[in-house]
Amino acid sequence: MNCECFDVLVVGGGLVGASLALALSRHGRRVGLIEGQQPPRDGLTDANDWDSRVYAVSPANRAFLDSLNAWPDMSRVGTVSAMDVRGDGDGRIAFSAADAGQPALAWIAENRWMLAALWQQLAQSNACCITGVRPLSVSHHPRHISLSLDDGRTLNTRLLVGADGANSWIRQQTRIHVAVSPYGHSGVVANFVAERDHGNIARQWFLGNGILAWLPLPERRISIVWSTATPDALTQLSADELCATVAQAGGQALGQLHCLTPAQAFPLRLMRPDSVIAPRIALVGDAAHTVHPLAGQGVNLGFGDAQALAALLASHTGDAGDLLLLRRYQRMRREAVNTMQLTCDGLFKLFHTRDPLLGWLRNTGLSLTQRLPLVKRQLARQAIGF
Repeated sequence: MNCECFDVLVVGGGLVGASLALALSRHGRRVGLIEGQQPPRDGLTDANDWDSRVYAVSPANRAFLDSLNAWPDMSRVGTVSAMDVRGDGDGRIAFSAADAGQPALAWIAENRWMLAALWQQLAQSNACCITGVRPLSVSHHPRHISLSLDDGRTLNTRLLVGADGANSWIRQQTRIHVAVSPYGHSGVVANFVAERDHGNIARQWFLGNGILAWLPLPERRISIVWSTATPDALTQLSADELCATVAQAGGQALGQLHCLTPAQAFPLRLMRPDSVIAPRIALVGDAAHTVHPLAGQGVNLGFGDAQALAALLASHTGDAGDLLLLRRYQRMRREAVNTMQLTCDGLFKLFHTRDPLLGWLRNTGLSLTQRLPLVKRQLARQAIGF
């Protein structure tokens, strides 16, 4: 039986796992990456093929991807220069990149194109990429972990990293308890072409029974994320009905809409594992935490995990699975993750309560913040991860 040895073995070749493996390979670590599917290696060629799964990437994480030469072509990327957030009453707050002292609040990039850029770089790196196979079992040893694959191979590694999503198989093998709180909502995503220019403004509405975000893509295109308790009411609409419904919910802010992609829905839940480490195991990305997408920070937290773990392993030339090192990683990420989870969860609950007094307070709070430049500046900086 063929047996290979690694410093770090990453399971899951999505954005977070691929970026971590690439960063580790640049630091000279012997790294392996396992991905059950065949990811895009050679880029995407159809300019009209828009991915409805998009992410708002913060300036810090764009710099991270730039450092890996893995930032996608800007012709596919939207720029968020300002945000316009409206409550379910008269409350409103708007802030710009200038409020945060940055050239942009975020960039909106498609999942497939970011993934293609990362895998193009992986193909040129020293990382050992193993695709089309899945793990079967994990065996613990004093100085390494053995991972058996469904193609008969066994891989040995000092550190095993679970980057395999919210339903992480690696996390299940650790038997770490996970507190799961379903929101009772799904996120409905789709892309559109708008009648009027979006002006690089991300727009968000707290609707009382849901949260709707319009995110700017290149030219007059937008991508939406609609958190709703009745996703079927959107996904079962015809293209014309969906366009009219989304345009009306946004107050016709950009005029009429034309569908680019059909609506897709995915359930939303808050997940908080008791730990993100175990002996010789670390979790990153959605395997380690999930948040409500209202702040667009899920992938940013994941990239933050990748950066933190890669930096620790770059500064530590010894055993990559050293438990003291893994404990440092957990401490480094705890505050940022907890803060974002508490903020998003709190906002979701605040804007879905039926208490009229809280309704008045939340909308008054938005409007009051709009008139406080220092507070608004701090909110803008927090919104982009500073």
